[in-house]
Formats: sequence, structure tokens, C-alpha cells
Amino acid sequence: MDSDGTQDARGTHASPVPRPAGPPEVPAMPTRPPAAPGTPPLPDGSAFLTWLRAPRPDAAPGVWRFGHRPRPAEEPEEIPTRQLLSGALIAFLVGWLIWSLLQNGYLGTWWWVPFDLIVPDAWRGGDSDLGETGTFVVYQGYELLVALAIMVGAARLGRWGEVWSRFVTPRFRRPEAQEPRTTADDDPAQWNELRAAGAADAAERLAAEARTGLMRDVDHARILRAWQGVRTGRHSLATFSGAVLKDGAAACLHPSGERDLPARLARHDLVTGQVRLGTTVDDARNPYAYRGTGLALGPDLLGTSLVAVGPAGSGKTGTVVRPLAESLCLHALAGRAAVVVVGAAGTGLGPADAYDVVVRIGNQDSEYDLDLYGGSTDPDEAAAVLAEALVGDLADPHPGSDSRRSTTVLAQLLGPFRAVHGRFPSVPELRQLLDGAPGPFAALRQGLQEAGQESLLRELDARERQMGQPGDVGGVLGDRVALLDRPAFAGFFDTSGQSRPFTLKALDHPVRVRIDLPQRGHADASRMLARLVLAQFTASVAVREDRSLFACLLLDDATGVVTPEAVRGIQRLRSGNAGVVLTLRTLDDVARPLRGPLLGATGCRMALSGLTPWDGQDFAEVWGKEWTEARDVTDRQIIAETPAGKAVHMLRRVITGKAPTARAVTVRQVERERWSASELAHGVPAGHAVLSLTDVKGEHAPPLLVDLRG
Repeated sequence: MDSDGTQDARGTHASPVPRPAGPPEVPAMPTRPPAAPGTPPLPDGSAFLTWLRAPRPDAAPGVWRFGHRPRPAEEPEEIPTRQLLSGALIAFLVGWLIWSLLQNGYLGTWWWVPFDLIVPDAWRGGDSDLGETGTFVVYQGYELLVALAIMVGAARLGRWGEVWSRFVTPRFRRPEAQEPRTTADDDPAQWNELRAAGAADAAERLAAEARTGLMRDVDHARILRAWQGVRTGRHSLATFSGAVLKDGAAACLHPSGERDLPARLARHDLVTGQVRLGTTVDDARNPYAYRGTGLALGPDLLGTSLVAVGPAGSGKTGTVVRPLAESLCLHALAGRAAVVVVGAAGTGLGPADAYDVVVRIGNQDSEYDLDLYGGSTDPDEAAAVLAEALVGDLADPHPGSDSRRSTTVLAQLLGPFRAVHGRFPSVPELRQLLDGAPGPFAALRQGLQEAGQESLLRELDARERQMGQPGDVGGVLGDRVALLDRPAFAGFFDTSGQSRPFTLKALDHPVRVRIDLPQRGHADASRMLARLVLAQFTASVAVREDRSLFACLLLDDATGVVTPEAVRGIQRLRSGNAGVVLTLRTLDDVARPLRGPLLGATGCRMALSGLTPWDGQDFAEVWGKEWTEARDVTDRQIIAETPAGKAVHMLRRVITGKAPTARAVTVRQVERERWSASELAHGVPAGHAVLSLTDVKGEHAPPLLVDLRG
């Protein structure tokens, strides 16, 4: 298979991905590197060095680590501003009063006792050895010490230090520089790991490229990925050093020859592998450590898969799928990931030149085709994947069900056809076989007899006997294949070697793929093709040789795609260093028995604004409950017993208009839902979402209210 991922496993050759005629133009390094590439880099490379040396402390799952300042896990108890300022003022007045009383002798002279015990007698009086000036200084110094002691006590009592830090210090605090102080030993721009391994010349070349502005974030990530290959033994140190000395920051290029995307819309940090989706709202329902922090996703979280549910217009494509697709394409250019993005044509999944392969199904101008059989040469394997695509949504939605009958029917036809023709049938040929056309069956029988394939001949005989019998699924399969045997798809799914089919077997390489589905007039066919891509993806990543390459499928609008077999496939992805991102308008697009298993199989779950209450109930159940503190406040009317008390109560009622009451507060621990169905349906503002996260190591974050516009 070609390294660019455009040759299938059946030997159908395709031209390589078009490469630029000359060296690619150096993409711009942004003045704020993770923000918006496209602005010219500084001549000395200071923008890149600032970005590279920025602090990225360890943080909880989902926290945007670039420049992050950790916060305490628990919210500190903060005194209200009015109470703090009034307490500070009262403490000052109390201290002033005590000092005045001492100065005027209203509290006696006991506070002079320490002075009499410590100071020598020769220092006292006007005729002392120190003279009048010295004596004055001694007495005034002691009074100053007493005044300072009173002031310190008043300051501690009135929390003057907190007043200073809250209201005074921020006004004089200088904005901290983004670039931390680094030494030569811990400077990432010096490539010290290469120097320690004996590649000092390569390290010096890379450091010079960074200083002169010829390196950017994708180059840094790509060279680090190549260096990991040296450490694991996939590449030799001599080969790596030679490539770096020859090409500098352009070494180890992606097969497309590109070093960056044509444009970026989201903020990316390729050191941590994150893409920023928004900001966690400073809300009491969010843990204190997350409030106000950036919310970001990376392969460590996408490896557990993500499902996002929200109505049309809630931002699933623009604020979730598009940034993730952009991030994974950058990872692919760095040699870290392979990405397949599936959606309706024209839904804004990125420009065509941001991908290596663009399959426009139903568009006769499409340069690439889609392999209907996933590049498999095994009839049973191809039958299983195709059966899932054709009738997976018709299977019993219970998670334990399967579609073995459909797989058997297809295998009874695919095996004999391949044995006779050396390939799998095209869509019209497969439709004729499923419909039981006598001509194709007779030709297959004759070919098998001439080749002496007795076992496959028995398979074909069994298929002929089953046709027309009650419960035969061949007719249903034929009806589903007929959805693809339309003039709009003529020339697609070709198996004769005349087209350039793309197969998901290419996920062994860092390939970027976009598949446009024909939604208008072919909704059923689009859902069937989406199931086909998902089935091929889960089958392909399970047998990859190099699992260090993260593989991800982004499926925009997974309506009719979630089947029992799909749920089982998603559950297996984490162990294969792969994940899927599914978006749904509503959970009603998933069969009721599969909603719980789907939410359980995905580690990251997102509920966008506008969710229905019944969808919110499913999220509320999967997010569970937590112990929280409940405060019950009870107002009880005070009954006066004496005439004077009654008079006072009457006066209070006249002044305030309310009867005198006594307030009782009861605090207790109760177990409540983290987010209720009503809150998810009515308490999530527009442009926001509630998102829970789980990374591949098992660490998780509770449901977080996130502003996707921040």
C-alpha cells in the first residue's frame, strides 16, 4: 500500500496524492502560535520560541494546558467585599481608640512596665547620659513599638492583608510574560535529547532553524514524531540525522509535501496535541479547578470516543466537528494521526486542499472512489462489513443481536463470484445475484464447475434453495443494494480497476480523508454509506500493524448509523489507539435499547443547548448523582408574651410591614443528579454545552458547562 494511502489492498493502483511542483512555501507562524496562523513570522523566530517555551503544566482532563495557571481543587472561602471592608474599618477604629485611651491615661500606665524593666535608669530623665534628645528618642521609640503592636493586632483582626491583596495589588501588578525563564538544560528549542544521543549536528541545525524563524509548530511536532521512531528502533539515527542536516525544519515531510494547513480557524497546541473548543463557565455547578479555564480536546480524550447531541443550529459542526477535523489534519501532517471525516457535501468540514483524499460520492467530478468492500480479499470479512452497512439498522436493536443471516447470504455470493472473476461484484452485479437473476447464476455455476470448486458450488446451491423461502433476507438485501444502483452513483463503487478507490486499510499511514455523502434525494443511501464507513473503520483499525498512529473517524450526523455491531466496534477502539466522533440531532435517532450502551461505550459525552427533556433524561442517567449540601431555611413567627413585647412587635410590623420572625437553617447531605433533565433542556444557554470527559488512562472530568464561543 502506498504511503499516501491511495492504493487498496487488492492491488488496484492509484496515482499518488498530487504534490507541489517545488518546495512548499513556508507557512506563517502566528504571533500567538496556537491562535491564528497566517500572519508573517518574526525574522528572528521569537514568536515560535515564545510559543515553544510557554508553560504547559499538568492539568485535569480537558483543561487547555497552554499557559494554564492551576487553581485549587476546592473553592477558598472568600469573605464578602462589604463585610471585609467594614471589618477592616472597624478594626482600624478600635486600634485608634485603644491608642488614644493609652495616650490620654484612661487605661493607666501599666503599658510602661516593660519599658521600666528593660531601659536602664541612666537613660531616663532630662539629665541622663543620652541628653534630652536621646531621652526623647528612647521614649518615642517605645511608644512607636506599642503603636505598631496595636496596629499589627488590628490588621490581623481586620484582615488588612486580604484587603491589600484583593483591591490594591491587582492595580499595580504587571502582566506576566508568556515565556518562562529557561536554561540551556531544559530549553526545548535546544533539542538536548538529540545531543545526548549523539546527534549534536542535527540538534544544532534544528535550533538554528528555530532561531531564524524557519520552523513552526507542525515542523516541531513532525520531527519529534520522527525522533520517537528512532527511539523505538523503526528508523536509524544516521538516517534521521542525515535528513535533518539536509532539509532542516522541512525534514521527514508528510507524503503530500505540505507543512501546514491552508488556514486555521481554531486554536491549536501541537506540543500537547490539544485544540481549544471553548471556555469552562465560571458557574457554581462546575468544579472550582475548571472554572474560567480553556476547554480542549486531544487524542488522549478522543481515544475514548465522543458523542455530541444537539438540535440543528446548536453548533455541532462549526464548534465541534470542524475544529477537531482541523486538529487531526495537523496531527496527520506531523505523522501522528490518520483522520477520516464524513459528512454531507457543503457542510463546512474544511477546504478540499486540507485533505489528501476527497471522495465525493455521487459527484461525477470526484477524483476518488470508495471501495465497497473495504479492501478486503476475504469473502467472509467483506460480507460481514457489507451486511452491517446494508441491513445493520434492521437488526434487533438489542446489543446482543447480530446479522449473521445477512452475512451468510452475502458470503454465499461473494465467495463464488471472486473465485470465478478474481474480484468482488460491482453494485449492478451484486443486485442481480441477490434478485436471483438466472443468467448470472448460470454463469457462476459454469465457472465453478470448470474450476472444480465443489465447496463454493455447494454454497451457490444453498443460496438458490433459500431464495423465495419464507424468512429469506436476500430480498431485503437486494432492495438495499438497489439504493446504490442509481444513475447518480454510476461509475462509483467500481471493482474492475477503472477508478481510484479509497480503502480504509490505508489508516496505517498518516492520511487525511474527507468523504462527502449525497444527502439530497439520497438520504437512505447516505445513511447506508455512513454505516459502511463506520464498519470498515472499526474493522480496519483492529488489524493495524502500527498502532502508535492515532486513527479517528469524525461522522457528522450519525442518524441511522448506530447499530448493535457499531456499539461493539466502538467499545473495541480504545485498545487500538483509535476513536470516533459522532453527532446526533437527538437520541431519538438511535433505537431505545441502544441509547444506554452508546453513551456507555463513549468516554466523552456532550449535550448542546436546545436538548429535549427526554434526551436530557438519558444524559442525566449516565452522568449519575453526587452528594451535595442542601440548606433548608424556615421562618417561624415570634409570638410575644408580654405587653411590652407585643408593643415592640406591633411597632416592627408598622415599620417593616412584616411580622417578626425567627429564621432556622438546617444543613444536610443529599444525593442529587449532577445535571437534571430539566436543567439540560432549559438551563443551558445558546452556544453552550455540557460535556463530560474520560481519557484513555481512565481519568475523568464531571459534566462541565462550557461556552463554545469563548
